[in-house]
Amino acid sequence: MSPTPSRSPDGGQSALGHWAVLGLILVLGLALFVWQLGATGLVDETPPLFAASARAMAESGQWLIPHVNGLPRYDKPPLIYWLMALGYGLPGQEQWNPLGTWAARLPSALAVIAVMLSLGSTLLRWPQGGAGGLRAACTALGAALAFALSPLILLWGRIAVSDALLTGCLAVSLLLFWQAWADPRRTVWPAWIALGLAVLAKGPVALALAGLTLLGFGLSQRRLGSLWRRLRPLPGLALTALVGLPWYLAALALEGEAFWTSFFGYHNLQRFTSVVNHHLQPWWYFGAVLLVAGLPFSPLLLLGLLRALGRWWRRWSRPAAPGVARHDMAGSLASYAACWLLAVLIFFTLAATKLPSYWLPATPAAGLLIALTAAEGSRASRWALGASVALMALLSVVLALSPGWIPLISDPEMPTLPGELLASGLVLRAAACFALATLAGLWLCWKPTPRPWGLVPAQLALVLFQLLAVLPMWSLGDGVRGLPVRTVAGQVRLARRGAEPLAMVGILKPSLHYYTRQVVLYEGISPTALVNLADRLEREHRQGLSPSSPEAQPTVLVVIDQGTAQEPHWQGLDPVELGRSGLYRLWRLDRTRLQRRAEELRASGLTPTWQEPVPERY
Repeated sequence: MSPTPSRSPDGGQSALGHWAVLGLILVLGLALFVWQLGATGLVDETPPLFAASARAMAESGQWLIPHVNGLPRYDKPPLIYWLMALGYGLPGQEQWNPLGTWAARLPSALAVIAVMLSLGSTLLRWPQGGAGGLRAACTALGAALAFALSPLILLWGRIAVSDALLTGCLAVSLLLFWQAWADPRRTVWPAWIALGLAVLAKGPVALALAGLTLLGFGLSQRRLGSLWRRLRPLPGLALTALVGLPWYLAALALEGEAFWTSFFGYHNLQRFTSVVNHHLQPWWYFGAVLLVAGLPFSPLLLLGLLRALGRWWRRWSRPAAPGVARHDMAGSLASYAACWLLAVLIFFTLAATKLPSYWLPATPAAGLLIALTAAEGSRASRWALGASVALMALLSVVLALSPGWIPLISDPEMPTLPGELLASGLVLRAAACFALATLAGLWLCWKPTPRPWGLVPAQLALVLFQLLAVLPMWSLGDGVRGLPVRTVAGQVRLARRGAEPLAMVGILKPSLHYYTRQVVLYEGISPTALVNLADRLEREHRQGLSPSSPEAQPTVLVVIDQGTAQEPHWQGLDPVELGRSGLYRLWRLDRTRLQRRAEELRASGLTPTWQEPVPERY
């Protein structure tokens, strides 16, 4: 028996109501992720590498392989760079994109909004559990907001990296797969096209996550054969390959072993099989991330996951009656969301390298489980809602007590942050928003019968938390951490003489390259870093940088933080200080003195290490 769609009553009024809900989701998405998107600078360390690569792509017309700081960048496929570059190709950048962040962040923001709309549209078109009218509309809105208000989405939806784009493309693909399963009249081909875009956004991980989700769902429903026939994976994967594969073949043909070793060898296989960049975490790491990413509705998420596991157990432990379909439409989407979430959990738990951003593809599934569980109205779901309200109350108290713990924050890059936070009163404003959300949650729990509003009243208070507290805090942090780098970048542009080389030592900020538009030689704090810098000035070739002798190019500009400047090996070089901003100093160094110091260090046994293979060099 084929699955049949569950429909709300047809008619113009219903369609108008659906469009009104989707319009509200769009407005909330724009407020959460597009408002003030360009008000702050790029956040070090990774976003400036994406932004600089995309800007260089738009300006040079070389759209195949991204380049940053004079080197090819193989770590991610091109879709995110292409979308950013379209923004950088628009005229009038100095007026509408002065900090470079509108063009760089907009693809992430739009990807998140696309997921919100897809979640809302799916639940409006296929309301679960027979819900209709106001309850169905609020469940759809609640799922979109439960996803959008995840702490991880609030952060990654506004920064210039590829994780939100992968989440968007994969979520749209998986929701389209479920829709094609729920309604046989719907074509499945758009889902495979969206999956191809996900492969272009982050690589083969999209195929693995989609495959695990669909396999788990088919097994949980005991209808793997029906799912296979409905989704037609062989021609579907051919369509996905048609979208995603040409760029990989072209990059491999042009770049050869360097691309294969870096992209497939390091950024995919090695990240999965071994720990890179010291990102070692315990096996239960993503269990903790699941709880944090679901805040403050983690109890509802856990209950929804347990309910899905219970349905699977009952389905497999009881033989199906002859001629009766095993497909349970009422619980189908919740079960699908649970398979989706568990696919991400299992896959990245098996991976050796673990980062919080790896959880982002699971957040749309978590949003579905939270909203559907809250809409049940059962005793257990009301207890879970009560636990979520208690978490909101606890967060409100913790934030209200901030004058006691904010002074304990210690970050050498932002020494003035605690004082500025306290003076701004923004943390107390955040506490007020959580208190309002707590009151809304108590109102939802007050009556013994569930209200049709679902989680929406409490979620709207959390929207205010993002708009009135988080975004102003973001601007405050940018003024403390990002503005000094942009200021010293302006000093570099004014002070640089011709082709004078530029270096940054100690605290390394790729945004210096972005805002100076110059190749920057980055070295760390150790004495070997000084030896490397002297040697690189004489020997390194990259786009925008040619090696030179101290006689041909007698000086070098060095951006150095005040802590590194106190190290013994940087003392006695008689720098000319050209400017300073925050922690950073702009020096002009005589290269002959720098060379003599490097020779002294080499005589003590140090040797240059900059030519050793480094997969993520920039």
